Amino acid sequence: MYALARQLLFLWDAERVHETIVRIARFCASPVVQTFLRMQYGGGDSPALERKVAGLRFVNPIGLAAGFDKNGYLVDVLPALGFGFLEIGTVTPRPQQGNPKPRLFRLPKDKALINRLGFNNEGAEAVAARLERRKSSIILGANIGKNKDTPNAKAADDYTECFLQLHRYVDYLTVNVSSPNTPHLRELQNKRELVTILSRLQKINSSRKPMFLKIAPDLNSAQLNDIITVVRETGISGIIAANTTISREGLQTPKEQLAKIGEGGVSGKPVSQKINRIIRYLSERSEGEIPIIGAGGIFSAADAAEKIRAGASLLQLYTGLIYEGPGLIKRIKKGLPELL
Repeated sequence: MYALARQLLFLWDAERVHETIVRIARFCASPVVQTFLRMQYGGGDSPALERKVAGLRFVNPIGLAAGFDKNGYLVDVLPALGFGFLEIGTVTPRPQQGNPKPRLFRLPKDKALINRLGFNNEGAEAVAARLERRKSSIILGANIGKNKDTPNAKAADDYTECFLQLHRYVDYLTVNVSSPNTPHLRELQNKRELVTILSRLQKINSSRKPMFLKIAPDLNSAQLNDIITVVRETGISGIIAANTTISREGLQTPKEQLAKIGEGGVSGKPVSQKINRIIRYLSERSEGEIPIIGAGGIFSAADAAEKIRAGASLLQLYTGLIYEGPGLIKRIKKGLPELL
């Protein structure tokens, strides 16, 4: 059924389709629609899928990655699809439009996306006001970033402002320093800047809210070693591996088409094995003591199991949902226990 819907949806601009789906989904919080969604897509949870990570109990390890629900409009809708947790954002202190359109592109031959959205969102104050009214009890995370016009020297101020606005309404926060679509943001992944930002957040984190660091999939071994050191030194809860890649290596999409699309981060199938290697490296080097959320290229229960075997405690989906549809969550939950 979804295969036919996908053919129709793929005829339209990717971001316009996404915006339309979000607008429609905002009206799906009614009891009748929620009951239908749970009957169609929910269920499949079992004791074998439960996880306890960073002091939080997850009914299953399948989460929604940041980027789908940037402004928290769907936190009372999406739980009916069977997720174990949701992550909204990326949220910046002040509203911003993001990069010029078009800025979201499908690569069907690769089962991938390229995006250069640029943290388009309504700002921390508006998102916090919306989350204050939420009714769902699903575990919720907020992915936070800096505004494009904030210099890196003042980046800690932006992350602090987002933390203060959002921390009381969410169960955990993710510090995003790894998007390739905000100029110079990835420079914040070096050890000194990370320690500055994360230590400052931990000082105001009086309730010890779990915090994760989202990293790029393009880091080398020395940089990953620094990440492990930073996580240990600052005492944050774990790592999300990983964001989109700037690499175009191995893509089946013609080079002429890629050149026409231009800059942006690639997500989906092409990043799966790269991220699996990063998860395995981080897990082995940290001797399994640092929780890892695996994100990138999950299109089946087998993909999910591979990341868990590599060392991931939890998982996040986004691009897989675009290509496989909302039934993917239930299929993963059904097949996963037999594969672990």
